[in-house]
Amino acid sequence: MTPPVASQATSLRRFGAATWRPTALVVGAALATIAVLPAAALAQLDTTEDLMRRLTEAPGPPAFEEEVRRIVADEMEALGATVQYDGLGSVHATLPGNGNGPRIMVTAHMDEVGLMVQHITADGFIRVKNLGGFLGHAYPDQRWTILGRDGPVMGVSGLPTVHVSTGAQRTQVWSVDQVFLDVGATSRAEVEAMGIRPGDGIAPWSPFAVLANKRYAAKGWDDRVGIAVMIAAARRIRSEGIDLPGDVVWVMTTQEEIGLRGAAVAVDFADPDIGISIEAGVSADYPGIGPTQAQERLGGGPGIFLLDSSMIPNRKFRDFFFDVAEESGISLQADVLTGYGEDGAEIQRYDSGRPAVNMTVPSNS
Repeated sequence: MTPPVASQATSLRRFGAATWRPTALVVGAALATIAVLPAAALAQLDTTEDLMRRLTEAPGPPAFEEEVRRIVADEMEALGATVQYDGLGSVHATLPGNGNGPRIMVTAHMDEVGLMVQHITADGFIRVKNLGGFLGHAYPDQRWTILGRDGPVMGVSGLPTVHVSTGAQRTQVWSVDQVFLDVGATSRAEVEAMGIRPGDGIAPWSPFAVLANKRYAAKGWDDRVGIAVMIAAARRIRSEGIDLPGDVVWVMTTQEEIGLRGAAVAVDFADPDIGISIEAGVSADYPGIGPTQAQERLGGGPGIFLLDSSMIPNRKFRDFFFDVAEESGISLQADVLTGYGEDGAEIQRYDSGRPAVNMTVPSNS
């Protein structure tokens, strides 16, 4: 599909502010509802695939999760859950149980790695800072959604063309301090007229796509896929009339990518007896990744982390999941890795300590 016209930022630099401002507003409004798959392809998506599409295409860098929050709140309210919000904006959707079982907090985070507007240059370029952990390799020549006060605006991260780059520049990894976004403006005033200002959040722009063998590609897989699993599970509980022995609080947290901040507040609000975090896993069936780095494989079933940088799961609770998986004929993959933090760690540390595990959907990210 042809991308929104605002993404072709360089070609629009010749237009003045009077022309650009209404264009930016129209494009911003379109971005909020744009269908990035052809109508025929959209019609073929099942309800879970369409949920994943809507979740992943929604922009939601840390502290700017509004669009994702709207989707998950609507979904949970439609299932009859009681929806509440804590002070950092995490969504708490409760499905009550019918007995004296434990209160279970099931959590996944709404935010994705992104950027923030740091400074607008006099000639209309936007300098940025990280929101979460980005590899420097991923900065250049990407399209981004800037969440301005008048609506989203498309920008492109630029680099000097290969025709003028030195040999060293052609092979270097660019730091965030070298990155700039081009929205087609020629001055700071034009950028500000688009509703963009320092402190605005920025999310990658990458449409959901269905690949061969029922594989999917999208931005924000970490952790919109976890949210999709939660909503799918809640739908099944309602549609099949599954009797819950204890309350289940489905918690969609904020600001995980910048230090598990949302979970630290959410766990106090939810006050669970036990916790289950659902995350995007790290698949080993990918070039350059070996068994000493990750062990999950696509199509091999859900994963469970035995170790990550933030938590060692409760052993009895961990073994319970393996036992249930075996009894149910579910292939459960174990993963031991570092360089990974997740919301289950905040559940585990809460108050005097709570049993917690981290379940994953294997993914190549």
